[in-house]
Amino acid sequence: MSSLFEKLPKRENTRSVKWDMVKTLYGAEDVQPMWVADMDLPIAEPIRDALVNRAEHAIFGYTLTDDKLNQTVKDWLLRRHNWDIKKEWIIYSPGVIPTLHMAILNVTNPGDSVLIQTPVYPPFYDIVKSHDRKLVTNPLEYKNGAYEIDFDDLETKFKQGVKAFILCNPHNPVGRVWSKQDLEKMAALCLQYDVFMLSDEIHADLIFDGKKHIPIGSLSNEINNRTITCMSPTKTFNLAGLNVSYAIVPDKDIRVAMQKEYRKYGMTMLNAMGIAALDAAYTDGESWLDDLLTLLEHNRNILIEAFQERPEITAIRAEGTYLIWLDCTNMGLSHEDLKKFMQEEAKVGLNDGVSFGKEGEGFMRMNIASPTTYVQEGINKIIAALDKK
Repeated sequence: MSSLFEKLPKRENTRSVKWDMVKTLYGAEDVQPMWVADMDLPIAEPIRDALVNRAEHAIFGYTLTDDKLNQTVKDWLLRRHNWDIKKEWIIYSPGVIPTLHMAILNVTNPGDSVLIQTPVYPPFYDIVKSHDRKLVTNPLEYKNGAYEIDFDDLETKFKQGVKAFILCNPHNPVGRVWSKQDLEKMAALCLQYDVFMLSDEIHADLIFDGKKHIPIGSLSNEINNRTITCMSPTKTFNLAGLNVSYAIVPDKDIRVAMQKEYRKYGMTMLNAMGIAALDAAYTDGESWLDDLLTLLEHNRNILIEAFQERPEITAIRAEGTYLIWLDCTNMGLSHEDLKKFMQEEAKVGLNDGVSFGKEGEGFMRMNIASPTTYVQEGINKIIAALDKK
């Protein structure tokens, strides 16, 4: 494992959302932040070198995305996910969420129904509601410590006239990496009921236990032409502050319409540093990523093992992402008291489960993308607080 991952970087007073908002969010400065989805880990040296070289150039004029960058993305998807796309399918944007907003505007109309699978990443709710679309939910089924898709409910909702489906794969926050069988069943239902697929695959590179991420668009030409797939190096390589992502949009008419929508809102280019980082990450970042996956799987395992001895909390075994969904329902607390327990007694700052939907009541989300000693410190704080109850 890389020595880069052994020491906790100092992030206070760097305008870090994760670290410099602790008092604002949790009411005290001594709360250990383990919430928002970025890493307390240095980026890969090839990416850092590329950014330093770009900075030393000392000119930051208008910057384009070119065929070389398209080829880099194409090569990455083929190498890591066995998905052979066409370069002309790629659209770049500042982030997956802006892309999903643009997609909703171009594949649905006001009043249309859009489905999400809850509990799920909080911005999905706003993507639907802010454009006057009707929110429809297909709650995941929590069985024996894991989550499954309720396909009967999904088909029922599709029959009622859903126009678009925002898929999260790997799923945030429950950590499922949907199987090929699951994806094929969802794709078949989308085709049968004429539902357009918007697939958020930002965590695609962060997979454990020998699982494999399968882009849903890779299943067939039919579903690919009815899908917009959103990806980015930002979660994989800890680049969230550089605002760089891309979407795979095979349908030419939709692609052109989305590009027109981006221009309408003034989003016509990426920043120079984001382009440099994307290029370097996908060209020379794989060794760092392999080390990262070893660290994350180790951190996940020690977290699960620590709470196996504590009936009050169950750590859901994530198959992907670096975000662990904690089932705290056996603590017997109201959700408000659970939040107070974590931030005031354990002194650990986690994501509130209810922010992911009503199905998150009694749950919290923990970020484990930090040195193992830091993750262990957070675990110890929670266990010590449980011992005092």
